[in-house]
Amino acid sequence: MKITKTNAVRLLGKAKIAYDLIAYEVDESDLSATHVAEQLKEPVEQVFKTLVLKGDKTGYFVCIIPGAEELDLKKAAKMSGNKKCDMIPMKELLPITGYIRGACSPFGMKKLFPTYIHTSCMNYDRIYVSAGQRGLQIHLAASDLIKEIHAQVVDLIESK
Repeated sequence: MKITKTNAVRLLGKAKIAYDLIAYEVDESDLSATHVAEQLKEPVEQVFKTLVLKGDKTGYFVCIIPGAEELDLKKAAKMSGNKKCDMIPMKELLPITGYIRGACSPFGMKKLFPTYIHTSCMNYDRIYVSAGQRGLQIHLAASDLIKEIHAQVVDLIESK
């Protein structure tokens, strides 16, 4: 696979953030973070997915959670200052962020939206997030991600 520099990768370079760019085999029928983790041979808890939501008061915001987890919409709404929120429709993802499903990076969206990342990111020296292209992940320190996109570290996932 040809690795191209995405907007996300260019921004990391410009910010002088240390990262590794990791390619993996894409399965168009399974774009899940679980599949990505299997391809990377890494624990799914370290592969984070980027979700875009719209709140009833604040508008668009981003939640970054471990790949196998489900976002708790009530927690996301409360943390973001909304009464309620919903995932945006898939057809709105590209016009709002500049990214497609399975390749939504927290870096380099069309606009820097308020961003919340699940607390478990602090359990690891480095985590994976999308590089903005299917088949490409960024492996970096969670602290660098948090600092660069001004993310708040909060509890976002459903309790088991």
